[in-house]
Amino acid sequence: MVKYLPRIVDAELDDLSAAPAVSIEGPRAIGKTETALRRAGTVHLLDDPEQLAVLAAAPRRVTAGDPPVLIDEWQRLPSSWDLVRRAVDADSESSRFLLTGSTAPSEAPTHTGAGRIITVRMRPMSLAERRLSNPTVSLAELLAGDHPDLEGDTSVGIEQYADEITRSGFPGLRTQPDRVRSSLIDGYIDRIVEHDIHRFGHTFRDRAALRRWITAYAATTSTATAFEKIRDAASPGEANKTALKTAASYRSALEGLWMIEELPAWLPSTNRLRRLASAPVHHMADPAIAARLLGITSSMLLSGRAGLSGGRPLLGVLFESLVTLSVRVYAQACEARVSHLRTHGDEHEIDLIVEQADGGIVALEVKLSPTVDDNDLRHLRWLAKRIGPQLIDAAVITTGHHAYRRRDGIGVIPAALLGP
Repeated sequence: MVKYLPRIVDAELDDLSAAPAVSIEGPRAIGKTETALRRAGTVHLLDDPEQLAVLAAAPRRVTAGDPPVLIDEWQRLPSSWDLVRRAVDADSESSRFLLTGSTAPSEAPTHTGAGRIITVRMRPMSLAERRLSNPTVSLAELLAGDHPDLEGDTSVGIEQYADEITRSGFPGLRTQPDRVRSSLIDGYIDRIVEHDIHRFGHTFRDRAALRRWITAYAATTSTATAFEKIRDAASPGEANKTALKTAASYRSALEGLWMIEELPAWLPSTNRLRRLASAPVHHMADPAIAARLLGITSSMLLSGRAGLSGGRPLLGVLFESLVTLSVRVYAQACEARVSHLRTHGDEHEIDLIVEQADGGIVALEVKLSPTVDDNDLRHLRWLAKRIGPQLIDAAVITTGHHAYRRRDGIGVIPAALLGP
């Protein structure tokens, strides 16, 4: 039996234990069911055809049993959402229902569940959850605004980050031999394209075109490339390119399956920042999926043979995506939001803006290099001049071995040492 690896979202679920119903959502195979099973009193596994058939015949049985009642893959029986919502309306006793879902349902519930069902996002494992090193820098402490001392050392270097990019944050895949893991990721992608995307209400006749579009999207990881350019890259030299409407439907369907999770632009209400770009930055749910779609191995990343048309090494692109995934996990634990900042013309750009409810932000730049020089800090300094005290803290996330704070107050943090 595979040992359960504690997840950062466990603490969030503990905090929500008094809620009458919680829905855990995220991509397939990231550990939602295992996390929920540890809390459940009754279990309904709707990906089991026999259980699904029984409950489809008598749907009201889905809310029966000792609480918390877990309804796993609830979207396979869309009526289960409304049944839970009505059960909560009738009796709002705490911790009664847990739901998990890997996609939006083919039939939308009649009610959103607002005020009754709390939605919790779960993602592939962050670097801290992978236990490469003991994190010594807390995002929560950075957000507190006290400029904490930064310290800690790690032996993790660029070779291990390259390995982690292709090893993936899917718990069941991480310990598999390379060839087995690659084949399993291929199967994961095949299932999405050939089955899941169609089963839940999305019909695309040209599945080869869909696969080409996903691959082209993977090649734009950590960029704000226009969707028209992604479409063109997916059908090079073809006179009859995929219609923009169809390309938009690809994007919508893959978002519904949580296969892609774009990073929105930071658009503050303050007028101290003008000419900000509003396009999102593209990311797959896990950079290992992007690497596999592009046929990239960790050795290829390290050799420098894998690059993008703009000249940026793919290792740097996917490392940024890995850090983005991790920071999103940590920020959710801190009840903060993550976005990016770009000005029109790309004069200034900051990879990650972590924003609290009160508007205070921590700005993070991601650098593949193990060292940092003054040129790496120019965008952070520009932002500090523009927004002043609203910038609570700033740091550069690196592949280095030591965490420290520079004399100018900007932090330098190895990716493996950052945690929630």
